[in-house]
Amino acid sequence: MTTQPRLMSYQDADCLSATLDYTVVRDLPRDPAIRRILIMKWGGMGDIVISTAIMEDIRQAFPQAELHLNTMPTWQSLFADDPRFQRVWCVNLQQKPGRWRAYKEWLAEVVSMQYDLMIDLQTNDKSRGLLAMLRLMGKAPTWLLGNHPRFPYTIRQPQRLPQAHSFQIMQQTLLAVGIPLHTHGPKLHIAPSAVTAAEQLLSQHGLQSKSFVVFLCGSHASGLTKRWGTANYGALVEYYLQQGQRVVLLGGRDEAEECLAIARPYPQQVVNLCGQTRLLEVPAICAHASAIVANDTGTAHLAAATHTPMTVICGPTNPLRVKPPGPQVQAVQLDLPCKNCYAKQCSHHSCMQQLTPQRILPYVAEASHA
Repeated sequence: MTTQPRLMSYQDADCLSATLDYTVVRDLPRDPAIRRILIMKWGGMGDIVISTAIMEDIRQAFPQAELHLNTMPTWQSLFADDPRFQRVWCVNLQQKPGRWRAYKEWLAEVVSMQYDLMIDLQTNDKSRGLLAMLRLMGKAPTWLLGNHPRFPYTIRQPQRLPQAHSFQIMQQTLLAVGIPLHTHGPKLHIAPSAVTAAEQLLSQHGLQSKSFVVFLCGSHASGLTKRWGTANYGALVEYYLQQGQRVVLLGGRDEAEECLAIARPYPQQVVNLCGQTRLLEVPAICAHASAIVANDTGTAHLAAATHTPMTVICGPTNPLRVKPPGPQVQAVQLDLPCKNCYAKQCSHHSCMQQLTPQRILPYVAEASHA
């Protein structure tokens, strides 16, 4: 008889359990000379949304300072109505033709703003390279802070969490400069227009608050191994219909085919809103759901900005590093030898193929009644 692999569940107590190891290198909130601050954050959707908790703590630590955000054009709409920022500006640094022109534009913008403190929450080769150029030009502010203790940062805190959740790494960065931690989940400011649009969509399909669950059943096209699959989600539809719940599918262009396949057998019970929502309408809809079931996808982090219970299904990615922060979020994963491989292609896809709907039903049922 073949023994089934153990199904593991992860909560915040598991994912964020490491003790933050820090030394206060400089108590920046007490420095009256810091009047204008730039936060740099360009990454993928999940990382951007996680960092909004960090942005909230920075705002609270510097209530009188002028706070600016530098992000990518794709994410500008997430901050269109965010009162924490006096300015949100973008330069498309991801373009290949004209890349050096974009770098020059970015440097000129930073120099013109005369920032007193720059906080690099991106901390990759590109952000470090730009900040190094800024220092070599003699135009960098006194205080440059990043998530790693290396050049070009002028504040080099100890960094001893290389395998930690990105949220903890950013939190430790704040602690090193005396910024207290008060925010433990994403903090988005959703415009009234997004709330209204979400409510109109729900009303149009006869969806009452808490009468439906949301499936985030896709992933970016480059991460197909993170998908649990249409057959599994179809079986989960049957479970929720038996519970008297309808199902709403959310996603973007990359998930369209997946959502159509799941919705097709249930034209009345499953509402396919894939491709019909703007970014901030996603959490506005999820706030009305009774539960959320998701793959490891950026959209799950948007949904985690609500209080709705969510179950995230992980296979090739490590829940300890990718689970959206929040006490209402649990992640599940089979304990296989090949787990956390992060492979983009797989011949057997055991981590998802062996994770049957029956295995996760107790977890989603518990979340639905939380």
